[in-house]
Amino acid sequence: MTAEPIPAPIGAPTPTATRVDATPEPARLWVERTGTRTYEGHSSRGGHVLIGPSSELGMFTPGELLKIALAGCSGMTSDAAFARRLGDDYEATIHVEGPKHAQEDRYPRITEELVVDLSGLDPTARERLLAVVERAIEGHCTVARTLAAGAEVELTIAGER
Repeated sequence: MTAEPIPAPIGAPTPTATRVDATPEPARLWVERTGTRTYEGHSSRGGHVLIGPSSELGMFTPGELLKIALAGCSGMTSDAAFARRLGDDYEATIHVEGPKHAQEDRYPRITEELVVDLSGLDPTARERLLAVVERAIEGHCTVARTLAAGAEVELTIAGER
């Protein structure tokens, strides 16, 4: 199976690889309806994800994507510190969960568990590494910082494309 390029939404600017300062352009993101309560999320970099209710196999719910985004951000933010101490091929798994508060229709608490083998480190090096990782995540995980601070959300509904 070959991947086909995903078209940008109508009116989206043509993608550029980099800006003058060599900082990558932020991806343009959008979702398109594929059926009843099902959508496909797209990135201008070619990524895609299937979104739908928990009753649909092979899809993520929006809440699951939120939790995965948090775990992924924690992993990416801690990656350099772990790789520096454990080697580039270290293994890590981040479990993430948070039950939904049905009446409030939100997740009041999301918990993460980062599982990584630190048995090769002496206790002092282990504690030092954990402190570095915790500081990195607290200071630089954009998703965690956004959730902790709250984010203003603005919705505009356009009648035509």
